[in-house]
Amino acid sequence: MRGRPTGRKAHIPGLIITIVLLLIAVEFIGLLVVTKLVPVYLIFAVGIAILTCVLLICLLTGDFRKKVRFVIGIVLGILFIVLLVVGNLFVLHTYNTLTKISGVNTKTSQIGIYVLKNDAAQTIEDAKDYTFGTLSSLDKKNTQEAVKQIQTLLGQPVKQQSADGVTKLVDSLMDGSCGVIILNHAYLPILSEMEGYTDIENKIRELDILDVNTVIEEQTKDTNVSQKQDAKNIICLYISGIDTRGSEIINTRSDVNIIATINTDTKQMLLVSTPRDYFVPLSISNGVPDKLTHAGIYGIDVSMDTLGMLYDISLDKYFRVNFAGFIKIIDALGGIDIDSDAAFTASTDQEYSFTKGMNHMNGAAALAYSRERYAFQEGDRARGRHQMQVISAVIQQAMSSEMLSHYTEVLNGIEDCFDTNFSYDRMAELVRQQLEDGGSWNIVSYSVDGTGDTRQPYSMSANAYVMIPDQTTVDEAKALMQQVVDGEVIDLNK
Repeated sequence: MRGRPTGRKAHIPGLIITIVLLLIAVEFIGLLVVTKLVPVYLIFAVGIAILTCVLLICLLTGDFRKKVRFVIGIVLGILFIVLLVVGNLFVLHTYNTLTKISGVNTKTSQIGIYVLKNDAAQTIEDAKDYTFGTLSSLDKKNTQEAVKQIQTLLGQPVKQQSADGVTKLVDSLMDGSCGVIILNHAYLPILSEMEGYTDIENKIRELDILDVNTVIEEQTKDTNVSQKQDAKNIICLYISGIDTRGSEIINTRSDVNIIATINTDTKQMLLVSTPRDYFVPLSISNGVPDKLTHAGIYGIDVSMDTLGMLYDISLDKYFRVNFAGFIKIIDALGGIDIDSDAAFTASTDQEYSFTKGMNHMNGAAALAYSRERYAFQEGDRARGRHQMQVISAVIQQAMSSEMLSHYTEVLNGIEDCFDTNFSYDRMAELVRQQLEDGGSWNIVSYSVDGTGDTRQPYSMSANAYVMIPDQTTVDEAKALMQQVVDGEVIDLNK
């Protein structure tokens, strides 16, 4: 006949539960320390709370013979283990996501290899004896790198013929002087907007797409902006919105061009939108003006440098958003609320209509809202305002308590549509500061203006619609940026 458990054996189950709890708790606190996302005092407070709970469970499960206390302790222990495991997974997911999207210092261009639609060649190897058409000056570095990749693939040099301009390159394919052309995929939308080339994608066929990766090098710039811009509490960054065919983040036209000037001490955020058709010299065009949107074809660094020249600021940090993937974040947040200043139906997708006043939008509706320009006399100016409204609404929603209930879904969306050259440590520092200081942000939007005209941009071989900058609004944007840097509260209604 078995006797009752001895005193020593009665303590073993509780000891096992306590050890398991302690191990998981140490892992959780260790993750909080490693991620650097939580202030030290909060980690200390969390640690005290966790240890108190572990001690309580240890006392309840300390003696197997005290059935009621033991059962209560076991139930609480299991629940606490589940909570800690879930907490570990959440913290780890956050760390992995922010690590993935941060510190990006490379840019990717997709270079297409094209033949005529009815050409017999199906692969680059099939076209190895063709004459390869290339651009002589535009996008020269990417073209040369693509040629190197092709020659490595074929194991032999290829015959080349250069053309001065995108349309001339395409014409050489059409008239048969070249059998295949090498062209940055981002030029195709530009070609399709030009007279005589609107159906270009129906006339040519893609043999392959080559990824050309280049390191983004930070440049030292001389500006007239106050030296306070270099202060730790001041962030000046470029928000680029692209709309690619998938979730990829590549060099392509930038349809959203916003400079965010942020003062983390005063919690002021100024969003300055520059129209995509703004006719300004690119940093690589030797003074020849181009549409601002075309700067993105050559890399996000060219967009930053070009805007830095326009506003006379040092701009070397960016957030790049793929708006096609951005809808996932809005859906994950449960939608956003936008106060529309007019009622309209989206011309890009007539399924979506918006009333004047407050509208609750899911991701697809918000994308249609932010894309629309044809429904307004102001055209691209209205689109720029709408884009800033959407970004502001997402920021506000992400800072609300509702964010916690959609946390995992939001992180999954971020992985698909964001990248930035912000370091992880700097991002973690900003998260810690917000947790420590709390409080809401004053987010103000401003759009520069201009006059429509027809000119030939640097990246095109024909005239196209452009917007000539209104220097008065550019100067106003500069002044507003300086006010944020100086710690002043921005109020455009004054």
